[in-house]
Amino acid sequence: MKKKLVVFSGAGISAESGVKTFRDSNGLWENHKIEEVASPEGFARDPKKVLDFYNARRRQLKEVRPNEAHLILAELEAYFDVTIITQNVDDLHEKAGSNTIIHLHGELKKARPVNSDSQIIPWEDDLNLGDVNFEGIQLRPHIVWFGEVVTEMEKAIVVAETADVFLVVGTSMQVYPAAGLIQYIPKHCKVFVIDPDLENRFTQKENFFQTSATEGMRKLKTILLKEEY
Repeated sequence: MKKKLVVFSGAGISAESGVKTFRDSNGLWENHKIEEVASPEGFARDPKKVLDFYNARRRQLKEVRPNEAHLILAELEAYFDVTIITQNVDDLHEKAGSNTIIHLHGELKKARPVNSDSQIIPWEDDLNLGDVNFEGIQLRPHIVWFGEVVTEMEKAIVVAETADVFLVVGTSMQVYPAAGLIQYIPKHCKVFVIDPDLENRFTQKENFFQTSATEGMRKLKTILLKEEY
């Protein structure tokens, strides 16, 4: 029986593919205040600005490719029962070949009506004012904005509770409730952390790789396949 590898990924793993991280050092996201483009209130004030913002993000997905870190995670499915819990809204884990992915904060390539978080519609191209569902309700990006419920959190907690190995890669572990996942892992679970900037607060020094996602995944793959954990 394969051991359970649970991966908690964030913007750092996608950054190496050219996907811009959530916010710059000045606190802005593509020169927008976060609340303007990532909150229900921002959408209510200026829905076109919000739709245009996510349209640009969605177009970028057609230009980027998975990097080696994504590909190694997919390869590990041959040896482990892998579930990826990601804060990322891109589809790079899917493109790399990973099969079981929980998107905590939604997905760029999906839309939903403004009055529902359960009627999810695949969406590849631009989403504009006037794009509606079968009931005539305006569609919005399937993104969890600030102040909204993270509906996939309960599913992610159940998965975290089954982990034999828990990997944190490319996330600062500062966005809650997602960062609280590590509180639910079993006592026997081995924790690995890959992040060039993260202060290591979650695991032993030898299991902390202060590197890029790609470099860290190369090292971790060697360790996991030798069963040195």
